[in-house]
Amino acid sequence: MAKKCSHFPWQHLIGFLLSIVLTLVALWAGLYSGFSMTIIIVIIVTLASVQAIIQLFMFMHMTESSNGKHQTHVMIHSAFIAVILVAGTIWVLSYGFH
Repeated sequence: MAKKCSHFPWQHLIGFLLSIVLTLVALWAGLYSGFSMTIIIVIIVTLASVQAIIQLFMFMHMTESSNGKHQTHVMIHSAFIAVILVAGTIWVLSYGFH
């Protein structure tokens, strides 16, 4: 028999509200803050990273399965590889071949 879930999804609501707040803060930083472009980019990338982590744990239920630790390790490893690829690409395109 399937377990009936009758409780309110507080975790989803909190994750949704946090995502909205982080998006609005990023929008404010980009449009109205008056910070330098470098600071704005750092703020937006930081907020996007926090929002991605919130969505992975609040909506994707990363730690709820029997192999939750394995999923978390795979996601961290994937993020590390993505950062290396992006940083390497920017480095190569910035300095190019002389």
